[in-house]
Amino acid sequence: MTTTLRPAEPLQQNPDGTRSRRYLVCVNSRPVGEIHLGTHPVFGDAVARIVSLRIEEPDRRRGRGTVAALAAEEVARGWGCRRIEAAVPAGSATALGLAGALGYVVRNRNMAKTLPAAPPELPPGSTARPMTDDEFGRWAARGAEDYARDWIARGVPEDEARAKAARDHAELLPDGRATAGMLFSVLEHEGTPVGTLWLAVRGEDAFVFDVETDAAHRGRGHGRTLMLLAEAQAIAAGRRVIGLNVFAGNTPAERLYDSLGYDTTRYALYKPLV
Repeated sequence: MTTTLRPAEPLQQNPDGTRSRRYLVCVNSRPVGEIHLGTHPVFGDAVARIVSLRIEEPDRRRGRGTVAALAAEEVARGWGCRRIEAAVPAGSATALGLAGALGYVVRNRNMAKTLPAAPPELPPGSTARPMTDDEFGRWAARGAEDYARDWIARGVPEDEARAKAARDHAELLPDGRATAGMLFSVLEHEGTPVGTLWLAVRGEDAFVFDVETDAAHRGRGHGRTLMLLAEAQAIAAGRRVIGLNVFAGNTPAERLYDSLGYDTTRYALYKPLV
């Protein structure tokens, strides 16, 4: 039997500047599922993404999804894409296994935690205060560079990574430190600054955008304290769920979030197209 893709619509030019197309997954011309392929809204036309892939239940576990995903890669190459990406829900072990078998690599994962009613207390000697304007300026410059390097280390070309860092900063912080719904804090231990926290409390949930312990003070539990601070601030703002993103390979952070009760909600994967 032959598995192929059949266009289900004309090529779409979307309002966000991306292009996309839906295809029927067919076995000997019989539709057995659908795949939606598009270019990336952040990285542009050089990067494709599998928006969705669905195989009907009677035809699952027969390799249909594998062939469909490989055929999508050929379409992406025809579009001139150099990389393809996909997002997989944490509960979909089959999809995650398929992506791994096809050579996709986990770049990062989203995690979340349902918060208790009472905020956690910080350890003795630890206090928090808002960042000053001077501290924010230094933090923002350093953070943008570190953020770009995180993407570069995980397969994103340097020009794309730096453009993403600049774009994300401009979109998320149009008013800098004064941007509504954004909290910027400095953690002090016995009067000495030891780390920083950027927490968003806009929308229904809170989100940790950045948490960092100063290099000279690592290995002393301040990272955990910063996360407790994030949870306390989220609860004070009336949020019941807090989320974050962690890059693959950041083992200390992954272990910390696991130990604090965060659960993975989604994996983001990528694969070079050569």
